[in-house]
Amino acid sequence: MSETSPSRPGHPGPGADPGSTGPGESAERGVPGRRAALVTGAASGIGRAVAERLEREGMDVLAVDLRPDPAGPGVAHEADLTDPDANAGAVAAALERFGRLDVVVPNAGVQHVSPVDEFPLERWDAILALLLRSPFLLAKHSWEALRQSDRARFIVIASVHGLVASPFKAAYVSAKHGVLGLVKTLALEGAAHGITATAVCPAYVRTPLVEKQIGDQARAHGLPPERVLEDVILAPHAIKELIEPAEVAGVVAFLASPAGRAFTGAPVTMDYGWTAR
Repeated sequence: MSETSPSRPGHPGPGADPGSTGPGESAERGVPGRRAALVTGAASGIGRAVAERLEREGMDVLAVDLRPDPAGPGVAHEADLTDPDANAGAVAAALERFGRLDVVVPNAGVQHVSPVDEFPLERWDAILALLLRSPFLLAKHSWEALRQSDRARFIVIASVHGLVASPFKAAYVSAKHGVLGLVKTLALEGAAHGITATAVCPAYVRTPLVEKQIGDQARAHGLPPERVLEDVILAPHAIKELIEPAEVAGVVAFLASPAGRAFTGAPVTMDYGWTAR
């Protein structure tokens, strides 16, 4: 699923200035007329692939992460998006840097695998803050700028777990179902202003977050780690393969293009047949 980098929710460490650019970045503004995007969780996995692809498509990109890569892709911006103020700061940094904002891609993710009766409240709160509250806040603070764009896109990297459930992932599944509701609401509110809102819903993607949950899944299911990929992770896929981050990025690039204008208020599912069952 869109399970991106673990405990690197894409964002500011303690004491970071949410309105600052990353290490070594200048205050030079974007190229006039060039579209600008904000991508969260951009240092690895799906977020990195999306930032790279949007740059190749000619966009300026603010690459937001808890531990951003100053070498790119995009302009590095450090932010802890579980902090409400950091979401406003990321939007402000994009507008300060580029003078506009056309595409917002909330992607940052974190996971915790545990039976519901053992699920730590602090993990529930952190996951909901990053996967549901952060997209809401990014929409709230970017909305006026998106209204001014001639092709505004709000593209959440959700998950097939926004459509179906799996055991031991109470917080993740709840947040992903919730973000689909948010996308539908944003699509209706944005329609009069030319803003589209979609949720890309991949099945399992080859990312650090998926790879690092193998141990937790093994413990939860009572399996040896070497059996988790085939017996648990890929079990729901009709085609027993992982999706590559670049494939998700390709879908985001399409949705952000003129050809994607009719997609709004709906999930865009890429799940190797999972939800066909």
